[in-house]
Amino acid sequence: MVQVLEFKLPDLGEGLTEAEIVRWLVEVGDVVAIDQPVVEVETAKAMVEVPCPYGGVVTARFGEEGSELPVGAPLLTVAVGATEASSASPEDDGPAAVEPSGDSGSGNVLVGYGTGAPAARRRRIRPERVGAPAAPTPTPAPVSVAEPVAVPAAIGEVNGRQGPVAVVSPLVRRLARQHEIDLRRLTGSGPDGLILRADVDSAIRRVADEATETAARPAAEPVVAEAPTAAVASTAVASTAVASAAASATAERIPLRGVRGAVADKLTRSRSEIPDATCWVDADATELMAARAAMNAASGPSGGPKVSVLALLARICAAALARYPELNSTVDTAAREIVRLPGVHLGFAAQTERGLVVPVVRDAHTRNAESIGAEIARLTELARTGKLSPAQLTGGTFTLNNYGVFGVDGSTPIINHPEAAMLGVGRIMPKPWVHNGELAVRQVVQLSLTFDHRVCDGGTAGGFLRYVADCVEQPAVLLRTL
Repeated sequence: MVQVLEFKLPDLGEGLTEAEIVRWLVEVGDVVAIDQPVVEVETAKAMVEVPCPYGGVVTARFGEEGSELPVGAPLLTVAVGATEASSASPEDDGPAAVEPSGDSGSGNVLVGYGTGAPAARRRRIRPERVGAPAAPTPTPAPVSVAEPVAVPAAIGEVNGRQGPVAVVSPLVRRLARQHEIDLRRLTGSGPDGLILRADVDSAIRRVADEATETAARPAAEPVVAEAPTAAVASTAVASTAVASAAASATAERIPLRGVRGAVADKLTRSRSEIPDATCWVDADATELMAARAAMNAASGPSGGPKVSVLALLARICAAALARYPELNSTVDTAAREIVRLPGVHLGFAAQTERGLVVPVVRDAHTRNAESIGAEIARLTELARTGKLSPAQLTGGTFTLNNYGVFGVDGSTPIINHPEAAMLGVGRIMPKPWVHNGELAVRQVVQLSLTFDHRVCDGGTAGGFLRYVADCVEQPAVLLRTL
């Protein structure tokens, strides 16, 4: 017996609600095995290959490459049992049926699917065992390779009216609401009339074109000759409408989705929920740079990886958070409580082709500078290749942002919600500096600390920043706490 099963986009974890299809790994008509990756998707966290919990023949795919699907939307359909039926032996002397096997299944945990996806197993039915003549074997319905399973219509409110709408994606519904597009007046180009984002985009362009044509028509002659002021006003309004419509038609619109959308949401939430304040200080990093050079020289040409400045600053931050644990916390707004966190999971900002990401070094308070540096290098390489998992991008308790690599001296960091603070580091460059009572050229860096004013006051934040600056200026200070 052949059964067509629908595989929906699973919950990929970490609160993600949608994903963008980057690349299909199978075609309609391909035979897939259980747990075989069938599509590569990009979430707000990382690139993920999604395995299929069923084995069989792919009968339909939903969504083109570059389109977004919400969690729970149909991804593809698989005819389970088709490969077994086609490979039946001609010597079989009895009818065959397909039944689930309890000893095999998907080993991947997909939310909504579990690990017990059935595999097909042939069972021979012998009439003599039941003492009755064999019933005629029903012929299974043919499975169309190109025919997709119907997508149920979503029920929702559109422009104030209730009714069924052939649309699955909440992103499409939101886009239609924003541009006042009535979805019931659209004909979907997707399977079974499903309305896709491309359909809504086309409707938006049509409305803009109609507005441009209407505004560009010559204004009618005024009926009352004694009212030139009204005619002038009408011409001015028409000109404004033409300019506005033309600007709307030519302006480039870039969707806030994927990594860029996740960053936008997090920064907006940070600004709206956290009462932040910033303090900064210039520090003489000459001794820190000399200490780093000595460390790397001692390791020799083949003595292991070099210690980076970022690794040293990360180790300093971990030591500072041990002295000022208020900044290694978060705020439970519902309970109106400050939650002090036991360990330091240090995030660091990394710029990639996909946008800004913040990988997390776990248990930074238990690592030395060399270990932190090695972990930063490993996570940075994963970030550049787009292979960071959602778990490696979440759970941070404090963030270090080295924007000095962009050639700037200072900035005002935005806290990585729901953390309580972020340290920003500018470029280290030679500047005139008073050293031992004399003017000298020293390696100077600006340090900026943005903190949540709910977790501490300026005295605590200033103490943290001053300790970090003291360790930068005199690395021996750090030895007292190690």
